[in-house]
Amino acid sequence: MNDIYYFEQGRTPLLVSMPHSGTQLPDGFAARLSDAARSLPDTDWHVPRLYDFAGELGASVLQARFSRYVVDLNRPPDDQSLYPGQATTGLCPVTLFDGTALYQGGEAPDDAEQAARRAQYWQPYQDRLASELARLRDIHGYALLYDAHSIPSRVPRLFDGRLPDLNLGTANGQSCASVRQQAIAEVMASSNYSQVVNGRFVGGYITRHHGRPEQRVHAVQMEIAQISYMDEVQGHPYNEHKAKALQPVLREILQAFLGRGGA
Repeated sequence: MNDIYYFEQGRTPLLVSMPHSGTQLPDGFAARLSDAARSLPDTDWHVPRLYDFAGELGASVLQARFSRYVVDLNRPPDDQSLYPGQATTGLCPVTLFDGTALYQGGEAPDDAEQAARRAQYWQPYQDRLASELARLRDIHGYALLYDAHSIPSRVPRLFDGRLPDLNLGTANGQSCASVRQQAIAEVMASSNYSQVVNGRFVGGYITRHHGRPEQRVHAVQMEIAQISYMDEVQGHPYNEHKAKALQPVLREILQAFLGRGGA
């Protein structure tokens, strides 16, 4: 068992990545956090449970074990902003989504600690992504990367109003073939959920870096408003009724991603 991530190898060209669902913290880390951060409010809560059917579709699954507060696996290694001019959080974040301090005074990591975290947590996840995509492409002739995320439906610092339920990002059409984007968009449009393609979230580092359709690697990011499958209250409870309604749509989305476009 890998201590940094959970990985299950599948049989189809599809890899489902879950970089922000981890909740583990290194020894002593929690004591450095602010009171607001200790409950890990910016976690992609219950995403592995929401996509628990992925293995049935033959997908490989890669899931982070550690919290994004340790290091954000969906940020570039040089910590350049993915959304210049807009509020966001960094590779080793020092604020919560709402702008509240993540650490107690004097506890934020220095450059050396950030570099160590990048080597210990960020690099192994990226290496596994790359090696599995290469394996899938070698076997099937192409590879498909579905980066699975969720976020509270309202985060005023990050976006105005309520986020649509389903937010597909393809780096503005650069990370996957247009026919695959269209296949997913059609499923989204036919559902009862609000949706957008390349809206506020067009895909993070994972989608932008690994998505190379000219090299037969197609990547998309799906950001789901958490209100569509859980209750956005203290404790972050999973809502079985909401989730059971959403899961068939997500299954159809993965099947559409798998089923159209050849290489």
